[in-house]
Amino acid sequence: MFKRFAAGCGAALLMALAAPAHADPRPLETPVQTLNERIVCSGDITIANRSAVLLVAGAGQTIQSNYGWNWIRFLETSHIPYCAVDFPNLGSSELQIASEYVTHAIRKTYALSGNRKVQIVGFSMGGMLPRWSLKYWPDVRPMVDDMISLAGVNHGTLDAIAACLKPCAPGIWQLRPGSAFLTALNKGGETFPGISYTALYTHTDEVVIPNFNSNGTSSLRAAPGTESQVRNIASQDVCPLNFADHLLAGSADPVFHALAMDAIIHNGPADPKRIPISVCFKLFMPGVDPVYFGVNFGSMAAFTFVPGIFLSPAVNAEPPLKAYATGS
Repeated sequence: MFKRFAAGCGAALLMALAAPAHADPRPLETPVQTLNERIVCSGDITIANRSAVLLVAGAGQTIQSNYGWNWIRFLETSHIPYCAVDFPNLGSSELQIASEYVTHAIRKTYALSGNRKVQIVGFSMGGMLPRWSLKYWPDVRPMVDDMISLAGVNHGTLDAIAACLKPCAPGIWQLRPGSAFLTALNKGGETFPGISYTALYTHTDEVVIPNFNSNGTSSLRAAPGTESQVRNIASQDVCPLNFADHLLAGSADPVFHALAMDAIIHNGPADPKRIPISVCFKLFMPGVDPVYFGVNFGSMAAFTFVPGIFLSPAVNAEPPLKAYATGS
């Protein structure tokens, strides 16, 4: 279905891509080999004739559990090149280090696809974390066309407060509303010129909450001058009876998929007016095999998501911000 980055490229290409496409004044702390181990790419990405999609897994997920049975099947059938990235400890470790995996993945996807701008699709934490890369590694901003978040935790979730009433995983501390991490992420503007932002959410999300309206935790506040590039859309804006929960939003829901693809296909963010009403009568997004949906969705929920958050090594407080995020 897909190949690990190192397996999908020749040695010469790997050497050529060892350095970032643009000079980076602040090196990544994580070794390149370790970063490469968390990336998979489609076999056709080096001969791509269009922008590639970068899939970023959510907290508690692997590439396979999050995207292997839905988005990757769809992209391969549609002949759309892609890469995907996940994180150590199922994304529950310190998020400033996790962001280095995204930064590296943006650079690699951009370079492998012939220096074409990348279209990012991220779920939950993976819908927020690329924004840290865009903020603190500005060399990647010109490499990104779209930032599409599926139930992204852009302003934290009340569930993280409850989870951290006792020691919890470092990454969960950082997902609390008002955490030092999220405060640093969102201060000074949440969006950048030249990038289209589509923030998708559902009113029936039980994990990333609250999301009752366009001022909820998933929605982005457009920086001055970027208002036309930012759109916050609830699945219920398209289909009022849509009841997608958090995991469906990031895996199989047809409304989320239709809106994300609308942003990928068109210039600018997604536009709900372009989504046909027929989407509301579909059970699953293209690529999902109904026969195996129960098994795949159950695995995503029970065997990856819960252990990834609640069984990871716990700490007593939020990790401190890196010096670059404090301005020191």
